[in-house]
Amino acid sequence: MRHPLSPMLAAAAALTLTACGQGHPPPKSNFGSNPTLPAPAPQTIPTMRVNSVAPWPAGAAPKAPAGFIVTRFAENLKHPRWIYVLPNGDVLVAEAAPPPPKMNSIEGIVEHWLDKKNGSAPQSANEITLLRDTNGDGKPDVRTVFLKGLNQNFGMLLLNGWFYVANTDGVVRYPYKDGETQIAEKGQKILDLPVGHHWTRNLIASEDGKKIYVTVGSGSNIADKGMAIEKRRADILQINPDGSGETIYASGLRNPNGMGWNPVTHKLWVAVNERDQLGDDLVPDYITSVTPGAFYGWPWSYWGKHVDARVQPQNPAMVAKAIAPDYAMGAHTASLGFTFYTASAFPAHYRGGAFVGEHGSWNRAQMTGYKVAFVPFADGKPAGLPEDFLTGFLKGGGSDAAYGRPVGVAVARDGALLVADDVGNIVWRVAAKP
Repeated sequence: MRHPLSPMLAAAAALTLTACGQGHPPPKSNFGSNPTLPAPAPQTIPTMRVNSVAPWPAGAAPKAPAGFIVTRFAENLKHPRWIYVLPNGDVLVAEAAPPPPKMNSIEGIVEHWLDKKNGSAPQSANEITLLRDTNGDGKPDVRTVFLKGLNQNFGMLLLNGWFYVANTDGVVRYPYKDGETQIAEKGQKILDLPVGHHWTRNLIASEDGKKIYVTVGSGSNIADKGMAIEKRRADILQINPDGSGETIYASGLRNPNGMGWNPVTHKLWVAVNERDQLGDDLVPDYITSVTPGAFYGWPWSYWGKHVDARVQPQNPAMVAKAIAPDYAMGAHTASLGFTFYTASAFPAHYRGGAFVGEHGSWNRAQMTGYKVAFVPFADGKPAGLPEDFLTGFLKGGGSDAAYGRPVGVAVARDGALLVADDVGNIVWRVAAKP
C-alpha cells in the first residue's frame, strides 16, 4: 500500500536531486559573537542534500593544521558517537545509533532517505567500548566491551564511585572500581526521560560534584506536534547525584548536546542545534554559556527575540524573556561535540579555547560542517571567528559522499584530541608533533 506521505517523499527526493551543485557557502556574517541574520525563508520541505557514505581509503585520514599528526586511535567500531576519558586515562566510546525513522514527519522522511542512500540504517550497538593505552604510544593495547545492554546510550560520567550512563529514556548508574575493564553489575535507573525525535542525552557534573546536568533535546522541529510532548524537553535538567531534586537549569535550547565548564569563568557552556526549514542560512547552530534559569527562545523565537512566525500560537511573553546565545557556529552545521582545551600539549593558541564537532548538514544546498572547528577564547570569552581544525571528511571532487562525520570530541590524558567519527566507525587522535 502506498504510504500517505509518499507525495511529500517524492517532492523531497526531487529537491535532493536538484539541490546538488547549487547554493552558496555560508557567509562569514553567519558566524561569531554578532552574526547578521538574513530574512527567514520558510520551507514546507527543507532543502535536502543527503550525502552517501564512502569508506575511508587505506591509510587516509582527516587533515589537521601544520604541526599536528592525525592517526587512527581505534577502528571497526559500531557508530561511535561520544567519548569520555576516565581519570586513569581509559577512553570510553559510546556506540549507539538513532532509532528507525517514522514516516510521519519531515524528519522521518529525511532519515528514510539517508538510510536509502547509504544502503541501510546503522544498527544501534547499545554498548560502551573501553580503550586503554598502557605504554603511552598513542595506540590502545587493551580493548573491551565496558558495558552492554544499554538503550541508545550517549553521555557518560564518573562521579563518587558511580558510573553514569545517559540512555535515551533515562539516566542509569553503576558501581565502578578504578581500573576495571568491564562492568557486570546491574544498573540503577535514577531518572526517567521522555523519548522520541532528538534522542541523545548528555551528562556533566558540577565542578564541586554536588549536581549533575542532563541535556534533553526537543520532541519536534518547532513544537509542531504541540507543546504537551515538550515537557522536560529542549532543556538542561539539574539533578542530585541520586536522581532526586530535579529542576530545569535552562530552557528554550532546541537540541543541546556537548557541555563543558569554562576554565576561566567557571560557567557551563553547551553546543546547541537550532531549527530547520527557514532557509540555508537560518538558524545558526551555536555554543553558549548557560545562565541558570535562562530561556533561549525555542520554539517561539531564535537568536534572542527573532520571532518564528510559523509557531502557533505565538507567545510574546516568552519571547520577551529570550536571551541570545554567545556564539554562532553557522546554520545547519549540526554542531554536537564540545570540549574546552585545558591541557598543555597543544600550542598556546589552543589553550583555553573550544573544539566543536560538526556532524554536518543534510538540509543545505551546499554542504557545511563535516569538520571539527576551533573557537579561540580570550579571558573566558570567544575571540574571533571559528577556525577549521580537522577537515577532509567529505570526499570532494564533485562527489556528495562523506568518508566520515565527526561528533564527540574529548581531550585525552596526554593532551591529544580524540574525535568520534560515527560514519567512518573510527576514533581519530590528533596530537601535536614533538
